[in-house]
Amino acid sequence: MHADGGAGREFVVKSGKREVVAAPLPMQGHLLPLSNLDLLLPPLDVGVFFCYANPTTTASQRLDYGSMVGVLKAALAQALVSYYALAGEVVQNSASEPELLCNNWEVDFIEAFADVELRHLNLYNPDDTVEGKLVPTKKRGVLAVQCGGIVVACTFDHRIVEAYSVNMFMVFWVETARSAAPISLPPSFRRSLLNLRHRLCFDPSLDRMYIPVFALYPPPKHKLQSACSNGSKRTKLESFSAFLWRMVAESSSVVDNDDNKTMSMMGIGEDDKPTPMSSYFGNVLSVPFREKRPREVVEKPLSWVVDVVHKFVERAATKEHFVDPIDWVEEHRPVLALERIFCKPDSEEEEEGSMVLVVSSGQRFPVTEMDFGWGKLVLGSYHFPWGGKAEYVMPMPNPLSNGDWVVYLHLPRSQVAFIESHASTIFKLLTPHHLNLL
Repeated sequence: MHADGGAGREFVVKSGKREVVAAPLPMQGHLLPLSNLDLLLPPLDVGVFFCYANPTTTASQRLDYGSMVGVLKAALAQALVSYYALAGEVVQNSASEPELLCNNWEVDFIEAFADVELRHLNLYNPDDTVEGKLVPTKKRGVLAVQCGGIVVACTFDHRIVEAYSVNMFMVFWVETARSAAPISLPPSFRRSLLNLRHRLCFDPSLDRMYIPVFALYPPPKHKLQSACSNGSKRTKLESFSAFLWRMVAESSSVVDNDDNKTMSMMGIGEDDKPTPMSSYFGNVLSVPFREKRPREVVEKPLSWVVDVVHKFVERAATKEHFVDPIDWVEEHRPVLALERIFCKPDSEEEEEGSMVLVVSSGQRFPVTEMDFGWGKLVLGSYHFPWGGKAEYVMPMPNPLSNGDWVVYLHLPRSQVAFIESHASTIFKLLTPHHLNLL
């Protein structure tokens, strides 16, 4: 997002008071092993931020900044009673595997200030404007929190949580702050939900989905979903992902290459959990993917592309889909592993120019529920400072609840420019106008 008529205003964030917040109850320290699905995540952090209209200037609210901070800290302390894992720290066990020490080690709580209005904020390059500014840099533990009057932001250790679990915690924190009744169900840390089978077995295809670490070396917007369906029921996410896959493939300089070594890979990570795991706190995440020739993705009908997407997404919608990876990880322990799509290894068979695109669904992002007591969200987003080879995209609902999405794109500049010029009816630069800030 940038201000109308300008490239946005540079700003400096000044850190103020730094405190720690812990659960108010004495807690017996204990070790919580990471599940085999947690072990598929590398040690990286993911951020989330929520922006509000300044309640200190709204007469009807009559809230001062100190009161807001007090509400946030008190509710966070209470929420950590149930979400005690977030006040722990990641340690190494005797097998050099990470595990979680739940010892109420406390959460860093930072107050920060920036002399800039939201409508003047440039979000076009989030690595510059969000990373370390709107979201805190986590220096220890599992969670860090930062607030600054109208922005509440958190940074989480991805080995402990994924988007679904982050959403669970944020909603619980808000409900606690507002003394809402009933409070959401507390989280479940039952690792038995992800137990191994009595005899380890998994489909050989998983060797293409995961890789041991040691081995690493346009149609109008409102018609997009129907244009992709070809008579079959397809979700908005599937349609969006197929269209974006085509855009990225078409922007590639190798699209006209007939060499079979040049491939275009597409993966989708859903932000939902199967019903039996709906309260489970921890990673239940998989990124199924497919590889196709760039020319196929560009020249085949869009309905063909979305059918390809639908087929591999459909397989990941059940609990059974996660059973094989649990056994696969166990087979390779203590060697850690990663989703192959995030770290496609270099090889003689991989043609330079092959691309990897990951769409991580943010459809459960709680934009309508994040009211701590001083108003609805103006803007909210995940922030994933991605450093891998894959190109990363996350669509989230718009706080205006008008059916539009806020889309976080982490793509090369050339691809962003191509999308902006060739799909301007679908992708529009986020401006204050779209958030009713003007």
